[in-house]
Amino acid sequence: MTFPRFLPVGDAALSAEFGDRIDPAVNARVRGLDRALRDHPFPGFRESLPTYRSLLVRYDPRATRFPGAIAALRTLAKAGAAGELAGRLVVVPARYGGEDGPDLAEVARAHQLTEGEAVIAHASVEYTAFMVGFIAGFAYLGPLPAPLEMPRRPTPRVRVPAGSVAVAGRQTGIYPVALPGGWNLIGRTSIRLFDPLGDPPCLIQAGDRVRFVRVDELPPPEPPRPSPPRTSPPAVEVLQAGLLTTVQDEGRPGWWRAGVSGSGAMDGPALRAANQLVGNPPGAAGLECTVAGPHLRFLVTTHFAVTGGDLSPVLQRDDLGVWPVPPGAPVLARAGNVLSFDGRRSGCRAYVGLTGGIDVPLMLGSRSTDLAAGFGGIDGRALRAGDLLAIGRRDLGGSGGAEELPPLEDRANDVTVRVVLGPQDDHFPAHALTAFLGEAYALAPESDRVGCRLRGPRLEHRGAAEIVTDGMVPGCVQVPPDGQPIVMMAGGPTTGGYPKIATVVSADLPALAQLLPGEGRVRFRAVSVEEAQEASL
Repeated sequence: MTFPRFLPVGDAALSAEFGDRIDPAVNARVRGLDRALRDHPFPGFRESLPTYRSLLVRYDPRATRFPGAIAALRTLAKAGAAGELAGRLVVVPARYGGEDGPDLAEVARAHQLTEGEAVIAHASVEYTAFMVGFIAGFAYLGPLPAPLEMPRRPTPRVRVPAGSVAVAGRQTGIYPVALPGGWNLIGRTSIRLFDPLGDPPCLIQAGDRVRFVRVDELPPPEPPRPSPPRTSPPAVEVLQAGLLTTVQDEGRPGWWRAGVSGSGAMDGPALRAANQLVGNPPGAAGLECTVAGPHLRFLVTTHFAVTGGDLSPVLQRDDLGVWPVPPGAPVLARAGNVLSFDGRRSGCRAYVGLTGGIDVPLMLGSRSTDLAAGFGGIDGRALRAGDLLAIGRRDLGGSGGAEELPPLEDRANDVTVRVVLGPQDDHFPAHALTAFLGEAYALAPESDRVGCRLRGPRLEHRGAAEIVTDGMVPGCVQVPPDGQPIVMMAGGPTTGGYPKIATVVSADLPALAQLLPGEGRVRFRAVSVEEAQEASL
């Protein structure tokens, strides 16, 4: 196999591969191209994410098509990277073993070491941050000394505490937030790895050098920075939160390299339509309501609109009683009126736009809620009863037309979506590709904003069922060892370690967002990169 290889990742991204293994020399080439690209971006370049062996490049196909992006990257790669730049040195105080490192004894026994010897081995190396991904602020550090090499745990923990120092394979890392994980925990630190209000938001960045220092007592963690104050008075009170209601806008681009997912509305056209109806700019924040919507009491007079899935919105008015809200139309609500949802008729997600938009602090350029990293929106979480929402400057006379959307009743629960094969379709035999493109898959109940988990014909891998972790975008179809595809969605991770058989075309992701988990069915149809880019224009 000849490197570098330039592979499509859907219609608006590509992967420049420099190897197929974890190798400091390969990673240096990746970071060299990343540095050259940021110094000399081609038209339409949006952002890049360096990984162990490849550079994920996101771009605007309206400015540069796939062949043009390849030509620009090939020229930069041929020019060669400048001399390797030494990254910053980050010193991490860590307390090893005990409750902080419950797997230290097992790691030591596996290599016939004492716990003390294992700690010395871990803290005696200056690691390189090969990449940042998976979750905001998670740096993949290595190479780990051979005497500490360990496979991932057979059963991942449901919850790994924030600050846990862990090892897996020839890597070590620190969990920035509490989340599930399968690495072996050997210690803990109290330093903050990710701060959305910091500059930069990640303590450790790709190319940095990291050294662990053993301590008996951890320094107290820095207090969180206060969020910017809200400038607008409360305008909406949450009486009931619904199943999962979050503040979302068009997303948070530009921070992929920090492991920050784009978040944003799952059905972007529906949110844009709601904003247009009430006279907002496209990027204004609204509410994404999932399956069972919230009950919202208006504290001021304003316009609102409901688009997307039909969850039976009604407006309760003291003077006129209960009134069904017409879909796709601006509605005047007066102080005291209550917007609620009587039950799902079609679709999965409805969007509520309010004149002025939801006024929450901008974090990394967006008001969207990032549930995984726990920031944005209302304290990084779904709405709760008792929450008070502010809206921006209001213009009660402002409403406008919306882009055309399929009628709610026509939104089928069975859809066919277009995909661009790859970037790892060569990891699957021909019969697996035939099954993927020829059979229907059911949308599993566990599907969420992170990914659409599918159930159907098992897709056999050609060889190993894992790859060296590399970059992903929404729409990437990962196939884990069980052979059941997972389509990454708006809240999905920025990197992954399973082969990606294809990537769903950007224009078709909203159709997946409106499928009901447990009932929806999906078929895939392969198209060329050129066809996919035409669909996105």
